Amino acid sequence: MDASASKPKADGTDLPPTDPDKGLSAAEAAKRLAQFGPNALEERHKSLLQRIFGYFWGPIPWLIEAAAVLSLMLYDWADFAVISAMLIVNAAVGFFEENKADNAIALLKQRLAPSARVLRDGRWQSVEARLLVPGDIVRLEIGNIIPADLDLIGGDYMSADEAALTGESLPVDKKVGDTAYSGAVVKLGEMVDRVTATGMQTYFGRTAALVQSAERKSHFQQAVIRIGNFLIFSALGLVALILVVSVLRHDPFWETVQFALILTVAAIPVALPTVLSVTMAVGAERLARMKAIVSRLVSIEEMAGVDVLCSDKTGTLTLNQLTVETPRPAEGVSRDDLMLAAALACNAVGPDAIDQAVMAAAGGIAGLADYAVTKFTPFDPISKRTEAEATKGGEAWRFSKGAPQVILDLAKLEGAGRKALEDAVVDLANQGFRALGAARAKGEAWEFLGLIPIFDPPRPDAADTIAKARSMGLQVKMITGDHEAIARQIAGQLGLGQDIQPAGQLLEGDPAEVARRVRAADGFARVLPEHKFRIVQVLQDSGSIVAMTGDGVNDAPALKEADAGIAVSGATDAARAAADLVLTDQGLSIITEAIREARRIFERMTSYATFRIAETIRVLLFMTASILIYNFYPVTAIMIVLLAVLNDFPIMMIAYDHVAVAPKPVRWDMRRVITVATSLGVMGVVETFLLFWYADSVAHLPRDIIQTVIFLKLLVSGHMTLYVTRNQDWFWKYPLPSLKLFVTTEATQVIGTLIAVYGLLVTPIGWKLALIVWAYCLVWLPVEGALAMAIRRLYAARVARAA
Repeated sequence: MDASASKPKADGTDLPPTDPDKGLSAAEAAKRLAQFGPNALEERHKSLLQRIFGYFWGPIPWLIEAAAVLSLMLYDWADFAVISAMLIVNAAVGFFEENKADNAIALLKQRLAPSARVLRDGRWQSVEARLLVPGDIVRLEIGNIIPADLDLIGGDYMSADEAALTGESLPVDKKVGDTAYSGAVVKLGEMVDRVTATGMQTYFGRTAALVQSAERKSHFQQAVIRIGNFLIFSALGLVALILVVSVLRHDPFWETVQFALILTVAAIPVALPTVLSVTMAVGAERLARMKAIVSRLVSIEEMAGVDVLCSDKTGTLTLNQLTVETPRPAEGVSRDDLMLAAALACNAVGPDAIDQAVMAAAGGIAGLADYAVTKFTPFDPISKRTEAEATKGGEAWRFSKGAPQVILDLAKLEGAGRKALEDAVVDLANQGFRALGAARAKGEAWEFLGLIPIFDPPRPDAADTIAKARSMGLQVKMITGDHEAIARQIAGQLGLGQDIQPAGQLLEGDPAEVARRVRAADGFARVLPEHKFRIVQVLQDSGSIVAMTGDGVNDAPALKEADAGIAVSGATDAARAAADLVLTDQGLSIITEAIREARRIFERMTSYATFRIAETIRVLLFMTASILIYNFYPVTAIMIVLLAVLNDFPIMMIAYDHVAVAPKPVRWDMRRVITVATSLGVMGVVETFLLFWYADSVAHLPRDIIQTVIFLKLLVSGHMTLYVTRNQDWFWKYPLPSLKLFVTTEATQVIGTLIAVYGLLVTPIGWKLALIVWAYCLVWLPVEGALAMAIRRLYAARVARAA
């Protein structure tokens, strides 16, 4: 016999049936525990060493590490300490980020019931939920968290709140033969059940597995890597060329190595991730003041490029609070009589969601307090109605509410009147309303009083948020576990399209066709957690940057997978842990504000990246050309250090700069960034070479004076280039630089000028030469601006033609 034939399935579906009167024996339970594992969520961890090693592996870390080793070899302890500290700080930040998935799993685990009532060896006992095994017989009561996936095998009825798992806004009625899911909460009833799946094999466990599997590099991280690689390989190539030529010319070897080290460390983007992270941290602080907490910094940049917003319906677009719509009293019946009867037929002691909605709508009705309820029969799936017996002034009354068909049968309503009411129920269902019927009796005959539509209303600002998101170039798609009719009714109120499709059918078939259908749909109904996860993946694979909003456990995988996951106020801990942005205040308007802030940050980061690349090319290319052509180092090692330090101050102020908000989603276009930056960098080389040629060949200035002149020119012109890169239009147009950026930039230019004029660590050049350098840089500023504008327009025209 094939050995695999006798191997049990992972979910225990092929196990022999358990005796419902005795349950499993302790020995059999122990055997199955060893076979299937504990009823707990598995966690996948890298070892501590693997995680630490990962932070020191990659192009940027390799070069920084090489610089650190070289500093150590040359006994340059200061450089070694600074570079090593930078590596350690970056590793610490990365370690914090990597704990995100583990935190999400830990919070998912907290929803599992800590204990359960289990029948073993013929007696009921309380055991830890993690010790449950497939085949165990358990008892569920009101308030229990369901500890595993179960088949219901005994009892009259049960109502379970599965909103956090499936997105269903209403409690789900259960009967013998139905399935109950791990993590749901029992709201009404009591039943005996058989465990069918535990741990990661449960519906809840598969959700946790999806959260763990959702790992990706952000577009921001990918852009940083591309920028870093470009600068690193450019720097390495040019520095290597300088080293080779210096060796062939028999220059002092260790002095050349020392110079190459300083030039390399100054040229590579060691601070690139730090500067961009500070820029995003400033944006995160602004969002925090608006009651939105950013849990993953790079998600701010991701939101700038979001072109599809997928939003969970229940609890996100809606309040997750059932509400009574306009009651439909029967002919000759007042609204107050209808609502009074329905309210008296509610469980005032332990109301469920429907009872709470009805009692809220009936509040303030005169005469309600005149009735004294003497007996209450709760809803069950068999009778499908509630009933209350009450007295008023010594007279006995009965009141009932429930499924309209049941209440119509109770009132023995027939003929055209019944047909009209049944049509009204169908019409309400098509509009997305769940209808209740209500009746009363004084004596034996029941009187039908009318219909009460109930629904989960939209959040007050949801429609406005959706309209704003659309105006900003986003597609908005609604995702819900509810039926299509309910989804269409809410979509109509929110201004969304009516093309709502059932997710299960939509995601089946050819991948290209699935992608087309998902893109075309306005929303998705009857959605399971794996459907949400898959919808996000399909949109991402077809080229979109996707934001996902949600509040429940069932939303956690999709929130984690999305480029920007947003947990709304009142979200479960699991959803908050999986999300990148957590809203702590009521309302959704903060989402569009976060997108605006993200687009501002994107512009600031683009400005920095363009400036950093241009400056690296300007310095490195000019240095290389000078050494190769003139066999002359145009700036000293200390001048390179001064340039790097003085550049850092205005660069940090980019985080506070004024920028325009793009009207549509924006993305990293590295070809455009590198094209503009390279052009400005090459122009900077031309400018500097012309000045160097004039100073050396025409003015015949001493070489040490020329070095200071070039130092001042690189500083002043470089800072002026920042004004060109920060604005996509002419540098003098709105938005003007922020006061912080302007003051810091000009202050560092003045400091650099004073260093050059009075000779602090450099040869002094006096005010005359310094002013000539300033004038020279100012003349070139509009030329650089014209070049940048021309390239941007040519590139935009090329992109438009390609589209």
